[in-house]
Amino acid sequence: MSMLLWVVVMTAVAGVGGTGLGGAIGALLRRDSDKMVSLLLSFAGGVMLGVVCFDLIDGALRPSGSDAEINIFLVIGGILFGYAVIFLLNYAIDKATNHEIKHIDKNHPRTADDLGELIHEDHYEEHRKMNSSYQLFIGGVVMACAIALHNLPEGMVIGASFASGAGSASAFTGAGLAMAVVIGLHNIPEGMAVSVPLVSGGMSRRKAILTTALTGAPTILGALIGYSVGMVGPLALSMSLSFASGAMLYVVFGELLPESILMWRSKAPAFATVIGVLTGLMIIRV
Repeated sequence: MSMLLWVVVMTAVAGVGGTGLGGAIGALLRRDSDKMVSLLLSFAGGVMLGVVCFDLIDGALRPSGSDAEINIFLVIGGILFGYAVIFLLNYAIDKATNHEIKHIDKNHPRTADDLGELIHEDHYEEHRKMNSSYQLFIGGVVMACAIALHNLPEGMVIGASFASGAGSASAFTGAGLAMAVVIGLHNIPEGMAVSVPLVSGGMSRRKAILTTALTGAPTILGALIGYSVGMVGPLALSMSLSFASGAMLYVVFGELLPESILMWRSKAPAFATVIGVLTGLMIIRV
């Protein structure tokens, strides 16, 4: 199997498979546990953080195929650029939609406090109540854009990770595979958040699961972008890894960790994050 095909397959398993599995759980049980989801998100965030800091950034500084180390300020610039792009796109979507959600006011936390809010399922629900096909379409487009914006950088991390190991003995089993597994785990609660309101709104379970699984498809596009750019040359690989690292750092610190703590206000999410970071370290070094 070629490396490109392997990247697509693994990303599809992580994106479509992980989200679809969560959708099946949500559609069949139609309930979730805030505490369990909080621990899952914080653990996944910790593993992502560990892999980004201990592997991806190091790979950006010393990309495969290059004998020289990339200028550290160029890598820092790429990380900040990736962080800023995803932050600004999320900010634009939030600013355009949050005013339509009644409970989001000046007293609301400055970040999502549940999965439905993170993927703008609450905005979709507001449009569904208007009993208009056009309004339902608009709500669905916003929800799809929010999910795609969340999944694209995750896919880029997978693709760039595989590109960084291309040509090595561990090309098929290195950091890329590790990130695919972690992101697939992270996508399970997201899938639950998507499918539950669809089933509650009258959609059949089978259709809700299929629709939820398809929301993970943008992860594949992100992986193809990350991998293709990374294979151009050492400098391009460094920039791809830097951008993907910055985008993932925003996902971890701007979304996953604040949300996990707001969902369960205790020290448990912080502990799960530490375990996740150490797990990420073991994935890289063992």
